[in-house]
Amino acid sequence: MIKQVRILIAPEKVDDPEELQLLAAKILKRQLDEVNAVIIKKKSIDARNDPVFHLLCDVYVNDYPRGDERRIIYEPVKGDKKILVIGSGPGGLFAALRLIELGIKPVLIERGKDVQNRRRDLKMIQRFDVVNPDSNYCFGEGGAGTYSDGKLYSRSVKRGDIPKILKIFVDHGANAEIQVETHPHIGSNKLPEVIKAMRNTILNCGGEIHFNSRVTDFVMKDGKMLGVVTNNKEEFTGDAVILAAGHSARDVFFILHKRGIRLEQKAFAMGVRIEHSQQLINEIQYHTIEKSEKLPAASYNVSYNSDDKAVYSFCMCPGGIIIPVASAPGEIVVNGMSMAKRNSQFANSGLVVSVSEKDWSKYESAYPFGALKFQQELERRAFEFANNTQKAPAQRASDFAHKKFSSTLPKSSYIPGLTSSPLHELLPEFIVNSLTNALKYFDKRMKGYCSDEALLVGVETRTSSPVRVTRIKDTFMSPDAEGLFPCGEGAGYAGGIMSAAMDGENCANAAAKYVSTY
Repeated sequence: MIKQVRILIAPEKVDDPEELQLLAAKILKRQLDEVNAVIIKKKSIDARNDPVFHLLCDVYVNDYPRGDERRIIYEPVKGDKKILVIGSGPGGLFAALRLIELGIKPVLIERGKDVQNRRRDLKMIQRFDVVNPDSNYCFGEGGAGTYSDGKLYSRSVKRGDIPKILKIFVDHGANAEIQVETHPHIGSNKLPEVIKAMRNTILNCGGEIHFNSRVTDFVMKDGKMLGVVTNNKEEFTGDAVILAAGHSARDVFFILHKRGIRLEQKAFAMGVRIEHSQQLINEIQYHTIEKSEKLPAASYNVSYNSDDKAVYSFCMCPGGIIIPVASAPGEIVVNGMSMAKRNSQFANSGLVVSVSEKDWSKYESAYPFGALKFQQELERRAFEFANNTQKAPAQRASDFAHKKFSSTLPKSSYIPGLTSSPLHELLPEFIVNSLTNALKYFDKRMKGYCSDEALLVGVETRTSSPVRVTRIKDTFMSPDAEGLFPCGEGAGYAGGIMSAAMDGENCANAAAKYVSTY
């Protein structure tokens, strides 16, 4: 017999199986020897008072856990059907894995390098201000999430099978804890090996992967998508195309537009990264100077409405660092990442403001690229403020709130270095006003959030794609190109690793159904 119970337990005892067994027996009013196993299904922290763990557990009463029944056995694909998958981020990888489940050969086409060789280009931007437009934090095997944290939290519970996605990560080497944590996280030092294992699954089952293959055109005939051209010379054709190029693949958007594929500009958000000491965030969230070793580095989630604008934290990285994620020379974009242990002395988060059509109205003639042009302009201005380097423009939060230049800057995790800059002059006025109001509001609730030691680093602009590639709701297919399935963040249908992975599976299902009809 399996009973499900909720257990509150002190951090110091959360890893003690005997304590869990004792508490479960007490809750169920059973003898201790009747409880044979307690399996944690969900784990979260309640830090409103003294921090405790909330556990949702399966308790085996006079029964025992059985073997793992969810593991997917990937078999070599058979038959002559093949589907091109553009991009090897979570959308593309999970689309490819799902196609293998369905017995269809995926041909994965990636503009960047594999995870190992990609590291060299990350070092070039970190140390020498050199941005490779095909291999960087945004482009390459695993996509933008590989070297920028690997957070797996999603609210998109109706879009797909979240437990299945997490299990696939675990089966490829991720820590099994991600299946129970409320905010699961793999870490940028662990995720590359997981991605490599996924690659091996695809190859071992007969799939193909082509790195250093940037899409430069599409092959179309009579309104049907037949394939792609890469690097202006090599042609790949298949029975369908799943397009999961990522939200920073601006060149792909322009090629689609030229080919008559319908695009829409869409709302997104822009702002800055805010960085604090992790010690401060721990003290605020856990109400104590010395936290238990069993408690993770504390995180936070804040939001505020300023006039008609939403201001909110984005991609919060406890125990993390700020990284340069420009995808082309002449721009500055920042993001955050954490290693698996989240043991940096810093905490950072995007602090962004919603951006809507009226904000990019001066680019109205550039439709459907008005939002993209507005985004791009801010990234280029940031580069100019940084004296044409990757030394990002930065300002103390308290100085920003009072529109004062920071004569000095606090220590930061950002490796390329910082340029003290008046962010209140760099950012659009509506973003400045919204951030200023929000910072004052957050500081009242989290004392020290807006202080001399809090640092703002610009600019955070790649929260989501400013362009959506139109698709038909029920078929996931473009209305303008039969056999083209826009997918993931780059197509405007996802907002993170999990939602992109689920969208990849959905597009694979739709593409497989399509190719089975002829």
